[in-house]
Amino acid sequence: MLRKAAVTTVSNGSYLQGESNGRLPSMDSGQPAQEGKVVLKKKVTLLRGISIIIGTIIGAGIFISPKGILKNTGSVGMSLILWTACGILSLFGALCYAELGTCIKKSGGHYTYILEAFGPLPAFVRVWVELLIIRPAATAVISLAFGRYILEPFFMQCEIPELAIKLITAVGITLVMVLNSTSVSWSARIQIFLTFCKLVAILIIIVPGVIQLIKGETQHFKNAFAGNDASVMGLPLAFYSGMYAYSGWFYLNFVTEEVENPEKNIPLAICISMIIVTVGYVLTNVAYFTTISAGELLLSKAVAVTFAERLMGDFSLAVPVFVALSCFGSMNGGIFAVSRMFFVASREGHLPEILSMIHVRKHTPLPAVIVLHPLTMIMLFNGDLYSLLNFLSFARWLFIGLAVAGLIYLRYKRPDMPRPFKVPLFIPALFSFTCLFMVALSLYSDPVNTGIGFAITLTGVPAYYLFIVWDKKPKWFRKLLGK
Repeated sequence: MLRKAAVTTVSNGSYLQGESNGRLPSMDSGQPAQEGKVVLKKKVTLLRGISIIIGTIIGAGIFISPKGILKNTGSVGMSLILWTACGILSLFGALCYAELGTCIKKSGGHYTYILEAFGPLPAFVRVWVELLIIRPAATAVISLAFGRYILEPFFMQCEIPELAIKLITAVGITLVMVLNSTSVSWSARIQIFLTFCKLVAILIIIVPGVIQLIKGETQHFKNAFAGNDASVMGLPLAFYSGMYAYSGWFYLNFVTEEVENPEKNIPLAICISMIIVTVGYVLTNVAYFTTISAGELLLSKAVAVTFAERLMGDFSLAVPVFVALSCFGSMNGGIFAVSRMFFVASREGHLPEILSMIHVRKHTPLPAVIVLHPLTMIMLFNGDLYSLLNFLSFARWLFIGLAVAGLIYLRYKRPDMPRPFKVPLFIPALFSFTCLFMVALSLYSDPVNTGIGFAITLTGVPAYYLFIVWDKKPKWFRKLLGK
């Protein structure tokens, strides 16, 4: 494998490369920094860490369509139980990542932890799928929701043209990319503001719901477990719907090297965020059922809008704006975090060298941010986004389960590793088993989509041997890879 120099200046002087290739100490290791070295600065405080997690978790799903869980669980009672269970399970996963983030003080999240525990091949496959499919498709999907709901107040009496949605979506994606390329501080400040907007939006739903309960509007909770019985076939789909709504608790670990006092702030930010989100999600769903029946919820295209129209009159026009701001926050947090995975993967030699460059004045991983722009635009205008996400939902949870299993493996492989924050062993065991069991069950319940996703993921194996292991590449091929 070709290696990169520890510090390299590009000929035009615009960028300076980050740390060298391989499993090196992070910027917290205590080793003296090399003279002239440019690194990503520690600008993520506790409040900014909380805003990254909450702001990325709370996207469009809780406002638009929480019917995936209801449809696959079969009853109001079971859906509320699953919302709570997914919140607790997500908290368990987040606690595992808190331990991993405090003992492996390198950015990159899933990629870094899989690399440390299981080596380069599975780590490369993880970042390969993330770069080519998962992140562009996920960004395009949440951006489309932003585009649709930012235009909603202007098209109250007619259908919104699809071209208009895609054009405003493209503007939103570009704005997020520019923001993350220009300033870490401004990106974090805007994320704090958007997180505040999300919490206000949730309170706008919860407070009227509580008032409805006080008035005795509990008819939809009677016989809460009556309805269609939940089937084994539907459980993985309900699990994916719930965990997708909570996904985002791992994003702070993507920027570990930029977190102030990570031993303290990572566990605190994770615990505070997950408690707020879980309580908020469950109460929001309870509020929906004070006004909307299970059947009406399944038919609604946007549950929050339906809820607001029935209880708030003209004020319901504000709900699409809050949903759009919520989506923009998820876009911003996701790009901010995932670009660091690509930065670290490039630093380790698994992606083209240019992606590990840092802007010498702005201290942002600019190439790692903008590499997503063309891929996301291709997905936006040409891709069947929802099919791609269905194909690869299992891949996300496969690798997250693998990363948490790596925590257990590292406990035995490297028992002397400093662990400022340590969780009981049953937590990673339960979380990784649940993820891997649901992944296996999805192969049984939805073999076509899951099988396609599995095949797409496996393309990372020949790519690894072609791009990474093969030493005798032609000169033009090496030049193309930036090596």
